[in-house]
Amino acid sequence: MAKITQLSQLDLNQTYSYADYLTWRINVAIELIKGKIMLMLPAPNVEHQRIERQLLVAIDLHLKGKKCEVFPAPFDVRIYDRKKSILTSKEIHTVVQPDLCVICNSELLDKQGCNGAPDWIIEILSKGNSKREMQVKYQLYQEAGVQEYWLVYPEQQAIHQFVLDDNDQYQLKNMYAEDDMAIPYLFPELAIDLTEIFETEVEE
Repeated sequence: MAKITQLSQLDLNQTYSYADYLTWRINVAIELIKGKIMLMLPAPNVEHQRIERQLLVAIDLHLKGKKCEVFPAPFDVRIYDRKKSILTSKEIHTVVQPDLCVICNSELLDKQGCNGAPDWIIEILSKGNSKREMQVKYQLYQEAGVQEYWLVYPEQQAIHQFVLDDNDQYQLKNMYAEDDMAIPYLFPELAIDLTEIFETEVEE
């Protein structure tokens, strides 16, 4: 079998597994959504990266000494229906790279990333990827059983917090903005100051 080094060697209409994904040596970032190849946008802009860094630092500091860990992209997260046990690479058809994810069950971690649903996922919207995060991934994360999902809106300086209810459906729990303190459902003792998260000016 020919070594896959370019996207043009792949059939975008074909359904692939995570086992296929692992063999590719492509120099563009992709995700697999139910077996279909999804191109990721070029490198995020400065504002996106600053927001991600600020959130990462705040969450990481809070999790020091706890069993949970936070991982930034690029980091492979293999997800599937929550009713299924851990699957093999050939059985998995969705692999995503959330901007940030928090994992409390260390058994889900292996050398390749996370095999199963993280407890908390954060996606920072960029122009061009909002539909994927707001619709496609929303459904994927809900089906997989990601307990808490944050959508971050840089332009509006806002965060929408979704939490699974007793029927395993996402409910909009809070909408944070401007100078609010955003409080994760899973970590109620953590208060994230949005004025720091969305700060864009460089201090002299």
